[in-house]
Order: sequence, then structure tokens, then C-alpha cells
Amino acid sequence: MILTESTPDTSLPANTKKQSQRLIFAYEAACLIILCAGLCWFCFFGWQQNWPLAFADLLLAAIGGTGWLMIRTGRINAALIGSEIAFLVFAISFCLVFDAPSDKMPRISHLYLPVIALVAYFNYLRQKSTFQIVVIATSLLAFIFFSSTKFALPSAFIIPDDMRYYAIWFNSILATAMLCGGVYAIHRESTGHNEISRALRTAVRHDQLELYFQPQVDNAGKIIGAEALLRWKHPQKGYIPPIDFIPVAEESGLMPLIGGWVLKEACQTLAVWSEDSVLSQLRLAVNVSARQFNVDGFEQSVLETVELFRIDPTKLKLELTESVIISGVDPVIAKMNILRAAGIEFALDDFGTGYSSLNYLRRLPVSQLKIDRSFVQASLESPSGASLVKSIVRMGLDLDLVVLAEGIETAPQHRFLLDCGCEEFQGYYFGRPVPDEDFKALVAQKAAESLARPTRLKAVVRS
Repeated sequence: MILTESTPDTSLPANTKKQSQRLIFAYEAACLIILCAGLCWFCFFGWQQNWPLAFADLLLAAIGGTGWLMIRTGRINAALIGSEIAFLVFAISFCLVFDAPSDKMPRISHLYLPVIALVAYFNYLRQKSTFQIVVIATSLLAFIFFSSTKFALPSAFIIPDDMRYYAIWFNSILATAMLCGGVYAIHRESTGHNEISRALRTAVRHDQLELYFQPQVDNAGKIIGAEALLRWKHPQKGYIPPIDFIPVAEESGLMPLIGGWVLKEACQTLAVWSEDSVLSQLRLAVNVSARQFNVDGFEQSVLETVELFRIDPTKLKLELTESVIISGVDPVIAKMNILRAAGIEFALDDFGTGYSSLNYLRRLPVSQLKIDRSFVQASLESPSGASLVKSIVRMGLDLDLVVLAEGIETAPQHRFLLDCGCEEFQGYYFGRPVPDEDFKALVAQKAAESLARPTRLKAVVRS
């Protein structure tokens, strides 16, 4: 998690948080189109009593419907990979079994292969992998092969020419439309990223960014600190969700710039808090991206910022994700030790979702382990989820780390984590991210309630 909300946006499934909404919409639309087209052809060929073709198109509709359901339930990555494989296999098989060209009618189903290649390229831009390259190459090679030959299986059920006439026009139009739609989606995605990147630079210069604060509490429910979370208030569009701009900032290399602004604002906030008897006791956690942390001189810039605002460095906590060690463990440890020597503490954020290793966890000078919200959500859904959370808490405590669970949304989740031995908590159950003034009011309210509680107890004893 990098400068984003520490509990999930309930309007979206948790595992789609970092995905482009435009990409999700495009896939949903494509799957629905394929579902409808498959059902239409199933009805047509069923009416013609060509049952092999009818059931083949029913299978196509099932693939489209399954992909749509998986996307709607939040399994976007599984839907993308599964759909690519299924559609590629179906297109090649259909060309071999049904769609061999005749003397009068050409083959047509292979026109969908470039569409599959384009989809794989879109996914490659989103998350580079060898698998996507293989899908792209296979789709294009298959397209060249079927365009250049009349090859079909000897036992193929060749579509009659009178039926093929209608299919040629329909599939040509649909494949071309899907190809154009894919090109347009890629264009919008790339231009959208560029626009957001330019607007983000302007936002930093013109004070459009804000910090919100989400409370962190101990096992007695007392607020002991907060996590600083970034918000962007666009002058025309209003508040832009972090899911829409944080990934773009990471891809465009803006995280050091934005992260530097967040760190400066956080230290300034701590300086203001230090003048209040209650707020001065709170810690403030700031997320640091791997790219920001690995910038040369990062540790010196942090120390200079702390000195500039004359804050107590022990009140500042830097949260790092496991991806920070990609560049090497030893340089990371060296930077962390410099900052730890000044009193700044570290928390390992989103533990278990990246490159988890007991070896590096033992070596990194962290004082806190944050259990990722996905594990918290799964803890009450299955025995294996509960066992995993218990193991993480026990491991953290054995390593003498403070264990904080994030994403707590319900009382049962809180009770379960308490029973596991978790010591600190964060989530909507305790408070949503709010502006500084609202956070101060919340802390004051909790402090007043805490002072009033002993008075009420005394009154009960006297009565």
C-alpha cells in the first residue's frame, strides 16, 4: 500500500483496487458481447439443426459469461488470464473443426485472433509477463497460418456455404469493431495516464494535495497514532480517488516528488501536534514507496525535514512495503539504520502480499508488522484464513515486533485479532480517514470520554 486508503473501498472488490476501471469496463463489455453473440448463433444453428455448431457456440457463450462473472466478483486477474487462454484455444479449434474455407467462401473466425493478441498486449502494458508475450505470438502466428492456408482437420464439420454467407458479414463487422474498440481503449489509457501525470505535477505546485488521517488504536481502544493518507482535490473534478492517480504516479516516476510533499506535510503536522498535550503523544505513520526510498540521499532528506520542523523523530514512523527490497537488502538496511539511529521507526506494510521471507524480515530493522487487510478479511471466512493470521501474529510477536492489523471493519474481526494477540488496529471500525481538524476533534472526544469514565465508575461504586 502506497499512500492509499488503509481499508478497502467497499464499492469495489479488494483485489481490483489497483486495476484501471476503464480496463475492467472494456472486459465486461467484451465478455457480454461474446456471450450475446454466442447465444444468438446457438439459437440460429439450433434452428438449422446443426447441433455441432450450436453446441460450439454455446461453449463460446459460456466462456464469455464465465469471464463476465469473474470480473464482476472481483477476480480480474484470473478472468483476464483464463479468458485469453479459453478464447485463443476456442478460436484455433473453431478454425480447424468448423471454419475451413471453401472455393466460394473464405475463412472468417481467424479474424478474432488479432483481437486476442491486442487484449494480451493491453495486459502486457498493465503488467509485463512472459505469458502475455506467448499469447500475443501464438495469436499472431495462428492468424498468419489460417490466413495463408485452407488447412482443416480431416474430420472437420465444415460450415455449409449458405450458412457461412451470413456469418461472414456478422463476424467481419464484430471482429473489426472489437479491434477498433481495443485500439481506442489503449489510446484512452495511455493519454489518460499522461493527462493525470501532468495534472499531478500541477497539483503538487498549486497545493491541491491534502493529507487525511486514519486513527490507529491499541488493544484497549485508545488512539495511539494515525496513518497519513493522500488525497487530491482537483479544482474542477473535485476529489479524485487514490486508486485513479497513485498507480499513474508510480508508473510515471512521480512518487519521489509526491512522497517528498507528503513527508514534509506530515512533519509539519507533527510540529503542530507537539503544541497540544494530547496530540503530542501520538505517532504519525507515513507510507514510503520503494522508488522514493531507493532515491539516492533519501535518508538525508528525511533527517533534514525532521530537523527543519524540529519534531520528535520518535513520533514519525515510515511504512515500507516488501517491494522495497527488490534493489537489494543490504542498501535498504543501511538507509534504515541511519534513520533508526535518529529515532525514526519503521513498519513493514502489507506483510504477506509480496516477497515475504523470514530471512530478510529478521534482518530489517523494523519495529512493527502490519497484517494486510486481505488476510484480515479472510480470517473469518475459512479455517485456513484464520490459521494464517494466527501464524503471522505469532511470528511477529516471536520476532519482538508490534503487530498491527489493518482493514478492521467489524467487531468479530476485532475480537478475533485480539484473541490472536494482535496489539494495534486500524480500519473503518475505529474511524475513517478524515481531515486534520476532524481528526483532532475525534482525538479530543476520545480523550474526554476517557477522563469521564473513571468519574462514572466512582459514582457507581458510591451508589
